[in-house]
Amino acid sequence: MIQSDGPSAQPLVAPAPTPARPAKWTSWILAGPAIPVLVLVMLVALWQLISSLHLFPPLILPAPLTVLREAGALLQTGYGGKTLFQDVWISAARIAMGFVGAVLIGVPLGLLMASSQAVFKAIDPILQFIRPVPPLAYIPLMVVWFGIGEVSKVMVILLGTIPIIIINAVSGVRNIPRQRLQVAQCLGATPYQVFRYVILPSALPEIFTGMRVGIGVAWTCLVAAEIIAATAGLGWLVQEAGQALQVGIIFVGIVAIGILGYLMELIIRAIERLAVPWKGH
Repeated sequence: MIQSDGPSAQPLVAPAPTPARPAKWTSWILAGPAIPVLVLVMLVALWQLISSLHLFPPLILPAPLTVLREAGALLQTGYGGKTLFQDVWISAARIAMGFVGAVLIGVPLGLLMASSQAVFKAIDPILQFIRPVPPLAYIPLMVVWFGIGEVSKVMVILLGTIPIIIINAVSGVRNIPRQRLQVAQCLGATPYQVFRYVILPSALPEIFTGMRVGIGVAWTCLVAAEIIAATAGLGWLVQEAGQALQVGIIFVGIVAIGILGYLMELIIRAIERLAVPWKGH
């Protein structure tokens, strides 16, 4: 609205309405852990409802409380001479050794392959040969070479994970805009400075993406190795319980694997936020 009562009158414009701010509880629901917790509660409630309606026999689908009791028993008395905590610790240690080894070998090798065409041509055929082979195919060979000890399982995890790490490291370097490298060189940067301040930071997002994909593959390799050649671990627990038709224990093992895998994913995300704080901005 405009008023003009005289020569000195100033136009009066109605102020724009202030947008309503969402309530604090709404922001907490959208940004906090409420949604995952709510989804989890709904899934457990649906599981309990299906069990209460007896749509499936208890032998096939035990109730959540039954699985919880099995978990408590496994923590106290264990199964097959090993407690649940021991199985979790053994599997986590195997994953850590195999996955960290794949990262320590795969990232430098991928960076070297991306920087040297000769190295790329020498290693890429071997990499493409190993990549499609399923982890189960390696297990008998690893057992023959290294026995049924820890080395064979760690090697299966490493062989299954390292192609993903290498491929993402190569892709991260090759996707760097050429102009970024040219600007650094025009400013007088040495090859080491170009690598330290341009190539490595630019490749880190894809390297971490490969690590996040690789941790899931590592768990697949571990469970396969523990099912065939192990006397302890979560994969072994699931296999032994399946042979004895202990479905409740199978659920406990699956849930434990899922929780451990998710925690390792969160650890990788936290390291990524520290190493690549500019990602997404």
